[in-house]
Amino acid sequence: MTELSLAKIYHDWSKLFDKCQDWRRRGLKIVFTNGVFDILHPGHFDYLAKAKELGDRLIVGLNSDSSVKRLKGDPRPLIVQEHRAFALSCLRQVDAIVIFKEDTPKKLITLLRPDVLVKGADYTEDQIVGADEVKSAGGKVHRVPLLEGLSTSSLIDTIKKKY
Repeated sequence: MTELSLAKIYHDWSKLFDKCQDWRRRGLKIVFTNGVFDILHPGHFDYLAKAKELGDRLIVGLNSDSSVKRLKGDPRPLIVQEHRAFALSCLRQVDAIVIFKEDTPKKLITLLRPDVLVKGADYTEDQIVGADEVKSAGGKVHRVPLLEGLSTSSLIDTIKKKY
């Protein structure tokens, strides 16, 4: 794993908070999104590219293995959190990855106070965790249209049917 990619992965939330403060001092707009990102596919790449277009720095909150298991059940995740984080860190659109163990990234969003919070258009704004916190701090919530038929769950289903 490359040093450059590993440098994008934050295990300590306070270090990422400090990085966000530095970006803000430099006048950069911070975008935050979150998810499992179990098997990266074109839908993820499109989504992350669209999220990055909304600001200068893109932070991805990554569900930990334990939170994925609670939310999606066995056998998920298929890829361990360290490998999912590394894969995301190799994408030029992604500036930082932070793993969270909770079921939602609400605490993380409240700490980081991104300028823009992004989720897929399959969520309504009232379903987006952290939306109220971001808007009350003067930020915006943006829903990104998803590429139809592209999801990790549908990919897993296709693999199961074929093999």
